[in-house]
Amino acid sequence: MQSNLQKATQLLCDSTHLRPRLGIVLGSAFGQVVEEVGDSSAVAFAEVPGCAVPGVDGHAGQFITGRLGGADVLLQAGRLHYYEGHSMDQVTFPIRVMAAFGVEQVLLTNAAGGITAGLAVGDFMRITDHINMMGVNPLRGEAPAGLPVFVDMSAAYSESLGQVLTQAAADCKIELKSGVFVAVSGPSYETPAEILAFAKLGADAIAMSTVPEAIVARQLGLEVAGLSCITNAAAGLGNSAISHEEVLDQSRQVSKQVVRLLTHFCELA
Repeated sequence: MQSNLQKATQLLCDSTHLRPRLGIVLGSAFGQVVEEVGDSSAVAFAEVPGCAVPGVDGHAGQFITGRLGGADVLLQAGRLHYYEGHSMDQVTFPIRVMAAFGVEQVLLTNAAGGITAGLAVGDFMRITDHINMMGVNPLRGEAPAGLPVFVDMSAAYSESLGQVLTQAAADCKIELKSGVFVAVSGPSYETPAEILAFAKLGADAIAMSTVPEAIVARQLGLEVAGLSCITNAAAGLGNSAISHEEVLDQSRQVSKQVVRLLTHFCELA
């Protein structure tokens, strides 16, 4: 009997004639990119064997194959979060589907809170490294056949793919900052004391995603780049309470920049 991963991969193969090597995970603030994809076909997570369904506003829960910036691409429109009650295996299953489908490079995007003083709301940050504060690792347990248990994370984020992102931003006249991303489990936002502690650890931005996918992508041998859109100041650094509505509102304000940046990134990748 076929495994869920095999069935999911076959479902994607049957849905499109394209075989992209580039995948993009569209987190909060990046979902509008799907409207720019041509020659597209969509497969809802609900149709994919073994795949859970997101329950958070701004996360559609679809695989979309098509062309963006002239390049063939597989988009994961929306993501699954650990805080929703999903296991780490469920959270990272779409990445395993991408790899089985033939994706070799993946861009992981998210909406994040800015910690360092150099990041303002509306900024974009290229992720150069991460700190996993989620309290769990997605590789815990027996590794799939043929894959390593102990994965080297000393260069988790590809310098060459990151440079493509930097060039795309420069060409689009979008300032792209860089920094260290810290992931927490959520769903509560952090306390000011926690943010102060993370700042002392060297974190520049924070959110409740991305790191599990990056770890699994590296286990699978994928080349990884990361991109955060700063949608709010982290706890204790802003003038108002943090809310998901604030994140979505800021996401809408940067939508045109997001589309330009990711479209050009696909042209160059």
